[in-house]
Amino acid sequence: MNLNKAFKELYPYKEEKRVMSINYNNRFKSLNSNVKYDNHKIVFSLSKDWLEYSEELRKGLVQSLMVKIHPYEYEETMAIDLYKKFISNLNRYAKRDKTDPILEEAFKSINKEYFEDLMEQPNLVWGKKAFYKLGHYEHQTDTVLISEIFKEEKELLDYILFHELLHKKHGIKFSKTGRHMHHTKAFRDEEKKFKDKNIEKKLKWFLRKHKLKNAFGF
Repeated sequence: MNLNKAFKELYPYKEEKRVMSINYNNRFKSLNSNVKYDNHKIVFSLSKDWLEYSEELRKGLVQSLMVKIHPYEYEETMAIDLYKKFISNLNRYAKRDKTDPILEEAFKSINKEYFEDLMEQPNLVWGKKAFYKLGHYEHQTDTVLISEIFKEEKELLDYILFHELLHKKHGIKFSKTGRHMHHTKAFRDEEKKFKDKNIEKKLKWFLRKHKLKNAFGF
């Protein structure tokens, strides 16, 4: 891929004097990437899984990373548009073969109450007993991961799972600067529809209590 040409497509009237390069490696999860730069060089690091896709799609990814460095006054390219559409629809083609009986029961209840029973079940897995990363939705694998601390806390589990399923429903949105937007106004408005209006207070109290318990051993 000609990185200088890709840059010129985005910024016809700018010049990038830093040396640009791409690394493909196995350190990232599937289709992850990042960009690091200083005053002399710019390094795009991509998962090796990206080598299975077309150069035009990879160019769209790299150009979206360029926009993170220069977020203003860029030309929207066909490659970036292709990349955005690809990422936005990636979860539709994910393999769904992971589940858990507790999470599955919670999913079915939430799907019926909040999503009219229309949401396709994602992969449902437990994470570590974390008090900071309570849940996560991984778009590319259509996987919801929930902290094990909620295994015996049905009400809080329902809320965390509801939040992550909203990420699945709303998908990936992009700001004008090309950044992923995870909590849009539409997302926050729908999140407020959770039936227990005091759930955030209950969640904060639960986390505070267990952090103290872990810290002092009682």
